[in-house]
Amino acid sequence: MDLIKIAEEAFAGEKKEFPKFKSGDTITVAYRIAEGNKERIQQYRGVVIKIAGHGDAKRFTVRKMSDNIGVERIFPMNSPFIDNIVLNSEGKVRRTKLYYLRKLRGKAARIKKKVY
Repeated sequence: MDLIKIAEEAFAGEKKEFPKFKSGDTITVAYRIAEGNKERIQQYRGVVIKIAGHGDAKRFTVRKMSDNIGVERIFPMNSPFIDNIVLNSEGKVRRTKLYYLRKLRGKAARIKKKVY
């Protein structure tokens, strides 16, 4: 049994540890992008509007505003291209799927910050 676990860990590689975040939190995802033969890291900062899936298939959706246009991007949690994730602020929301933010603009789209 121990040999099987050792083999699975070897194939799985390094599991990166990310901070715990949930819907409504503002995070910055450092994502590695290959352009031709060069590689760079793109900082993608936005609000987590959805976390879905279980285990290896877990993914999260981050929404940001870019020149008054809403841009959403889905990141797999175990992607090798994610360099790191920084938790910028925790939001106070009452639901897990924040699709209603798609209809809101400007100050109406703000999320209250969690105060301890």
